[in-house]
Amino acid sequence: MTTTLRPSEPLQHEADGTRSRRYQVCVNSRPVGAVHLGMSPDFGDSVGRILDLRIEEPDRRRGRGTVAALAAEEVLRGWGCTRIETSVPAAAEAALKAATALGYLVRNRHMEKPLGDTPPGLPAESRGRPMTPAEFGPWREELQESYAQSWIERGVPEAEAKAKARRDTAGFLPDGLATPGMILSVLDHEGTAVGTLWTGTREDRAFVYKVEADARHRGRGHGRTLMLLAEAQGVAAGRSAIMLNVFAGNTPAERLYESLGYETTAYHLYKNLL
Repeated sequence: MTTTLRPSEPLQHEADGTRSRRYQVCVNSRPVGAVHLGMSPDFGDSVGRILDLRIEEPDRRRGRGTVAALAAEEVLRGWGCTRIETSVPAAAEAALKAATALGYLVRNRHMEKPLGDTPPGLPAESRGRPMTPAEFGPWREELQESYAQSWIERGVPEAEAKAKARRDTAGFLPDGLATPGMILSVLDHEGTAVGTLWTGTREDRAFVYKVEADARHRGRGHGRTLMLLAEAQGVAAGRSAIMLNVFAGNTPAERLYESLGYETTAYHLYKNLL
């Protein structure tokens, strides 16, 4: 049996400048599923994306999805892509296993935790306060550098990673400290600044954009306190849940989030196309 992709629409040119196209997955010309391919809005024509891949129930567990994914890679190579990305819901264990077998690597994952009605209290002698303008400038520079480095370590060329860091920072914080919907905080412990926190809202949930304990004060529980501060801010904003992103390999952060009750909702994977 031969599994192929058959275009089901003309090539689409999106408003953000990217391209996309939908295909039928066919076995001996019989439709058994669908694939939606596109380009990355962050990295342009060099990075393609499997936006969706579905095989109809009667044809599952026969390797159709695996062959369709390989065919999708060939299409994206033809588009000039050198890297491919996709996202897999945490509940789709079979899809994650198949992607891993095809050489995809987990780049990062989204985690989520429900929030109650009562904000958690902070440890004694710890308090959160608004970040000052004098603190914002150095913090923003460090944010861009560390964010770019996270992408570089996961296969993104340095120039692309740095450009994305600048673009994302400007996009999410166009008005700096005064950006509506964003909260930039500093955690003080016994009068000393020991960490920073950036929270906001995404998909009607509180979202932790950046949390970091100062390197000089790590190992003393301040990371956990910063997360409690993030949850308190989410409760104060009336959110029912809080989300965050963690890059693969950041083991201390992963363990902290899991110990606080966060659960993975989606994996984001990538693969270099040779």
